[in-house]
Amino acid sequence: MTDKQNAGFIGAGNMGTALVKGLIESGVYSKEQLGAADMDTSALKRMAEQLGVKSYSSNSDLVRQCSTVVLSVKPQNMKDVLEEVKDGIRDDHLIISIAAGIPLRMIHDVLKRDIPLIRVMPNTPALVQKGVSALAAGAFATQKHMAIARAIFDAVGDTVEVEETMMDAVTALSGSGPGYVFRMMECMVDAGAGVGLERETALLLVIQTFLGAAHLAKTSEHSLSHLREMVTSPGGTTEAGLGMFDKMGLEETIRKAVEAACNRSVELGKND
Repeated sequence: MTDKQNAGFIGAGNMGTALVKGLIESGVYSKEQLGAADMDTSALKRMAEQLGVKSYSSNSDLVRQCSTVVLSVKPQNMKDVLEEVKDGIRDDHLIISIAAGIPLRMIHDVLKRDIPLIRVMPNTPALVQKGVSALAAGAFATQKHMAIARAIFDAVGDTVEVEETMMDAVTALSGSGPGYVFRMMECMVDAGAGVGLERETALLLVIQTFLGAAHLAKTSEHSLSHLREMVTSPGGTTEAGLGMFDKMGLEETIRKAVEAACNRSVELGKND
């Protein structure tokens, strides 16, 4: 008899490992309740040795033993994995997918079962338990199922619930967002070096500035606009810098970047 408290991860890569680590460290699951399977035996061995979770010899074995299954596989491998495990899927399974661009209808069409499905878009700061994940419920997922999923992803950051139709927008904003932030950080380090700072010093200043500003924004009762105004004195240095942002069209650039990412996510979803 399968223990409904067991959760299994198909895929022992960075995100799967981050989720398992977060679940253990938060106490949501014990290591005895967690397991993983992966065609990459070295990645699977590494997760099992580092975190002490059970490793399964095949995806099918994992599905037979775990009622909650997290599909943390690359989108291009999703159909093959689903075909492999579909005969072991039962009505009591909860399937959670974090594969970007894979709609729930595709999973349902392959499994051919009316079971609870949940689609999740996490982002890479989950690797340090500072991520944000958007969850979209399928037609047969209840609030109980969503509570299970939220507990898993709350272990590596914050969670929000959205309609699946919003997943392309989520992907463009928070899924791709760390890449935008890292690019801006790179530019600021280069700019700091350009005005005479040592690169290591500029890097430290930039990282801590982003970290501190984000923490302030999250914990403050004030809006982003108000926080910006607090640091912008009339005729001061911040005003001079922000004025150049406006002159060069920063807002329009960011809007177009998010739109481009959203459109690409839509395109990828059509190729499932």
